[in-house]
Amino acid sequence: MAELTGKVAVVTGGSRGLGREMVLAYAERGADVVIASRKVESCEGLAAEVTERFGVRALPLACNVSDWGQCDALVEQVHATFDRVDILVNNAGLSPLYPSLEEVSEALWDKVIGVNLKGPFRLSAAIGTRMAAAGGGCILNISSIASIRPDAISLPYAAAKAGLNALTEGFAQAFGPNVRVNGIICGPFDSDISLAWPDEIRSMVEGQIAQRRVGRPDEVVGAALHLTTDASTYTTGALLRVDGGTR
Repeated sequence: MAELTGKVAVVTGGSRGLGREMVLAYAERGADVVIASRKVESCEGLAAEVTERFGVRALPLACNVSDWGQCDALVEQVHATFDRVDILVNNAGLSPLYPSLEEVSEALWDKVIGVNLKGPFRLSAAIGTRMAAAGGGCILNISSIASIRPDAISLPYAAAKAGLNALTEGFAQAFGPNVRVNGIICGPFDSDISLAWPDEIRSMVEGQIAQRRVGRPDEVVGAALHLTTDASTYTTGALLRVDGGTR
């Protein structure tokens, strides 16, 4: 359980949902953690819990990843505090509902692309470059089944996550051989996004899953640890589906 002692893991969208579970998993295994989210108060609460439970260092940071400048500031703050990043998890995401495709506003489109694609690009480029210079590291992109099974109710999100899949493979080539870059294609999980679903949408979604249920946030942990530890030293540019058998 101490396999990540001395490592530093950065998790965006790290204060709740899938991000929270990954933060706890890394801290439990000895890593110092950086918890980034738009609201620093929720990050501070989790940071205090992590330090008390696991005795590791935890740095809470406010960061809207759709803002290039805030991404750069996060990178500088992390390196000023820890002087390294071993694991970057691009987990922050959002998928607002909209009444129709015609009524998708430019502001909504830009917001979805900014959080789900623009931010991961900038953070991966900045942190990955430093990882490569320092001799290695792992980047994990949290994608979505929507990226390969798009539908009409989340099309901007699907487009952004498809772009994230492309970044995963491209950055694996750019930063190899020492930096590994992989992605998890998540199916529906109980998260902020799914909590906004009307009952009829949830029923429809569950009917398309082989396990007939959405995932629990902690069920992403096994795949995340596999792809960011020595359990997967010959895996890079890969996209692993963790979706309960979604069709």
